[in-house]
Amino acid sequence: MAELRYIGRSIRRPEGPQKLRGRAPFVADVKRPGMTYARLVLSPHPHARIRGIATEEAAAVPGVVAVLTGKELARTRFVAQDEVYYVGEPVAVVVAEDPATAEDAAELVAVDYEELPAVLDPIAAMAPDAPLVRPANQMEQAADAGAHGEGGGGALAGDVKPRNVHELVHFRRGDVDRALAEADVVVEQEYEVARVYQAFLETLGAAGEPEPDGRMTVWTTTQGQFIVRQQTARRLGVPEQDVRVVPMTVGGGFGGKILNLEPLVAAVSRHVGRPVSLVLDRQQDFLVAHPAPWAKISVRLGARRDGTLTALAAKLVFDAGARSGAPVGIAAILLGGTYRVPHLDVVSMEVLTHKVPVGAYRAPGAPQAYFALESTMDMLAERLGMDPIDLRLKNASREGDPRPDGGTWGRIGLVECLERLKTHPLWTRRPENPDEGVGVAVGGWGGGLEPAAAACQIQGDGTVTVQVGSVDITGAHASMALIAAEVLGIPVEQVRVVASDTSQAPYAGMSGGSKITYTVGAAVQQAAMEVRRQLLELAAERLEAAVEDLEIVDGRVGVRGVPAKSVSVAELARLTNGMGAPYAPLYGHGRSSITQQSPAFTAHIARVKVDRETGVVRVVGYAAAQDVGRAINPAEVVGQIQGGVAQGIGRALLERMAYDPAGQLTSTSFMDYLLPTVHDVPPVSVELVEVGSPYGPFGAKGVGEPPAVPGGAAIANAVYDAVGVRLTKLPISPDDVLAALTPVTV
Repeated sequence: MAELRYIGRSIRRPEGPQKLRGRAPFVADVKRPGMTYARLVLSPHPHARIRGIATEEAAAVPGVVAVLTGKELARTRFVAQDEVYYVGEPVAVVVAEDPATAEDAAELVAVDYEELPAVLDPIAAMAPDAPLVRPANQMEQAADAGAHGEGGGGALAGDVKPRNVHELVHFRRGDVDRALAEADVVVEQEYEVARVYQAFLETLGAAGEPEPDGRMTVWTTTQGQFIVRQQTARRLGVPEQDVRVVPMTVGGGFGGKILNLEPLVAAVSRHVGRPVSLVLDRQQDFLVAHPAPWAKISVRLGARRDGTLTALAAKLVFDAGARSGAPVGIAAILLGGTYRVPHLDVVSMEVLTHKVPVGAYRAPGAPQAYFALESTMDMLAERLGMDPIDLRLKNASREGDPRPDGGTWGRIGLVECLERLKTHPLWTRRPENPDEGVGVAVGGWGGGLEPAAAACQIQGDGTVTVQVGSVDITGAHASMALIAAEVLGIPVEQVRVVASDTSQAPYAGMSGGSKITYTVGAAVQQAAMEVRRQLLELAAERLEAAVEDLEIVDGRVGVRGVPAKSVSVAELARLTNGMGAPYAPLYGHGRSSITQQSPAFTAHIARVKVDRETGVVRVVGYAAAQDVGRAINPAEVVGQIQGGVAQGIGRALLERMAYDPAGQLTSTSFMDYLLPTVHDVPPVSVELVEVGSPYGPFGAKGVGEPPAVPGGAAIANAVYDAVGVRLTKLPISPDDVLAALTPVTV
């Protein structure tokens, strides 16, 4: 640690000033000559046959350029053809000269629907006589889960998928039934977690423009420009090089801005032959965006009297909506692999229903899995009379322990996180006030993987430019600058990270799954190392010294132990730039293809106060210890953890996408979809635990996903500690608390 000069130094995010001053360019700011504006016409029914669409009246409105339906936009697979499968499914697109005209004309599109039976309850959807949600030939899995690292398992021999179950993952080892029968203590409980909306400040949006050479340019708010290019090209039926994607500033993503409107906007733009902008309003965003799935999870957990876990049986059911894409594999691996359990049987299923398809939301599948697992662990600790942290420490998985999918855990810091919290004042100083309590929970994330490339160049004045293709939504570019500065020995203030569009940028994966610093950072490290090699060879020639005797410190290359014999990087760089320069440019490429995950774990403590008269739960203290591998930019890492905690509090106490019996979403604005405010989130104490990865740059691991995971369980466990009632549904509403506190009279 002492040898590092820049890694571990907190620096400001380079894009911060322009965001604070309102100068960051968002997709809604894209203006092109001849720009037109699109408005979606959405289905009001969860399931219906389209008998006809009358577009004449809308098309006759002055200023309307086109009214397009699934007939013209069939290749996009975004606009309904013969049937609609959820409320909010697009059935037509109106294009006009201005947004107001497009909105007015969209109201005039008349769709003749024949309502069909709708399947809204995922449990009822699995009944043998339930209607089929949609034909198998119309299924297409969302890109979200795969981009986050979904996978690792499947059905076992003899498994039969129930009706409307598209994906089933089953992990089994040992003899669970016998182990549970022989256990000294068995705890069994069922849990439910609501659908939640990513609630980004900026709604979904994209703009497209056909170029004179037949190519297409797309501007978009996306977490991954290359996946957008791939899917847009595929749906347009053109080579990828014919689509240029320009990523704009992202006003919040959290997994919900991977691939959305881009293929549709590109197709509409190509059809009308003009630039088209489509930016959803908040109500349409609630209906169209892909939320995190509802889940029901049952857990049976057995242990010996000394606290040793013996068996775990779990069944997870995710409501995927009208398209495959729920994180069933991720959830099953994490639920079954966090603790050492010799006998295991975990079944995880995604069920199709007539609701908007789900997508990714920060650590997809993990908050649901850990709410069930960690609540059950607390119940077991009480039954055994053990300290909840001690029970977890006794059974926590360690390096080399088996995972449910047949792999083994690498270097993980779960034990270290728990040990750090065991001495934290929030845990050691228990509440003395009535109706206050503390709860603990852990969470983890496997980590995403994807190849990446980067370029690094020293300019003629000695400054450094790093080029990447990743979208920076979390301050990752600041970490890239620190990595390059550390390798090159050049002050970080002289390093600039540049992200280009898909026509120029080196490949990078989607900014999600906690993988950008891990993968793109590794490519930046390699590119900088190549430039360092070139720089040292040039300096060795100029200084008449051996390369191995040289060092680079604060922008100067010198001979170790001979301070007078040195040359600045700027002086060397001038020899590689300009007319007559005698040396080749200092330029390097780096490539990364890490195939091993570096899982990251975290442990949280929540302190709550429960109002017995109103049922309101208020979080009054919070601490998080997280294994980050190596904190490249500590201030940004701490910020990521604090933000994840805030989202965890929202999911624990406030957030829920509510549907009525007819399948209508009743929470389509921030008036009725509740988010945590500054009054709901206390100061968050963050403990950085550094259990270095053998693969990430300078030992770094991804940090974005884990902090959003344990909040639900930590808060539910704290509520139980405060008032003695076990809440098994998220969010924990005041009504639920009051109902649990009120004795049932017969």
